[in-house]
Amino acid sequence: MTTAILSGVTLKGVATCVPDKVFDNVRDSDNFDPQEVKKVVTIAGIRQRRVVGDDTCSSDLCLQAGKQLLEQLQWSPDTVDALIFVTQTPDYFLPSTASLLHRDLGLPLSCAVFDVGLGCSGYPYALWLASMMIQTGATRRVLVMHGETPSLITYPRDRATALLFGDAGSATALEREGDDQWGFSLHSDGKGYQDLIIPGRGFRQPRPEEERDNYLHMNGANLFNFTIQKVPLLIQDTLTLMGREIDDIDAFIFHQSNQFMMLHIAKKCGLPAAKTPIILGEYGNAGGPSVPLAMTLHYQSKQRESAETVMLLGYGVGLSWGSTLLAVNPETVFLHSEYATE
Repeated sequence: MTTAILSGVTLKGVATCVPDKVFDNVRDSDNFDPQEVKKVVTIAGIRQRRVVGDDTCSSDLCLQAGKQLLEQLQWSPDTVDALIFVTQTPDYFLPSTASLLHRDLGLPLSCAVFDVGLGCSGYPYALWLASMMIQTGATRRVLVMHGETPSLITYPRDRATALLFGDAGSATALEREGDDQWGFSLHSDGKGYQDLIIPGRGFRQPRPEEERDNYLHMNGANLFNFTIQKVPLLIQDTLTLMGREIDDIDAFIFHQSNQFMMLHIAKKCGLPAAKTPIILGEYGNAGGPSVPLAMTLHYQSKQRESAETVMLLGYGVGLSWGSTLLAVNPETVFLHSEYATE
């Protein structure tokens, strides 16, 4: 376990972007028995999803979010010191997708950019990296971008995965400012790497014999057990680290994985429903970007007269899990938009 309390970092804004194409699981699922589809929809809580076209990448969604966020904050691209791009669906094996975003955002030559190949836990991990970069004094302004297009890597005839995943991108702006303290708790267990994996397409199996191995494999039972065991402990560890109680937290923003699991964890931990927003029904499981997506949708229309304390929770592929406890201020910007797929 890696824990840290970092200070002097402010969340200036979060922008998210989803495709405008809506896939209705009940209406549009032609590969499965309608009764089986309804069963999955009921348990997972995913009625519809936002999905990209074949020519859209996760970076396209993040780019739109990033441009809108920079404009709203009135940040000149020349003032961004670093860009962290988190994804497991990059544009290319090389170069890094962060380099393409650097180009398209018009960031300066002095800006450090790099990719992070994490999935469901990627948002807390990236915030930790960015916050350390700021606290050391190396940077003043950092953009964290997290995007995924998991709908493109699911096997069309696999009921266990094909009905679950939607696509999303995000951009988060952090700045060296104030004296807020942020808490982080980060964990990994590589022994569970096979529980969520694409066996092919990489250099270990570049041309697998089975076409199925070019797509996502998921061991749902193992992931369920992992989640209900680790996430409650993660919540408690984070509260203990920061000397807080559940009543001190204004919102618990979960990775939007599965409605049944999320409700089970919330009940087990005594989390009020009003503090645990669930957006699965309209957007599906968008992987790691589901955390900032749930946050923007929760806060975009909410009146904030004072700062709120928020716990962000990511968990899944790797296996990997992590949390961030941070402050959302009244002036923190939240934006949400749709990307035109046609």
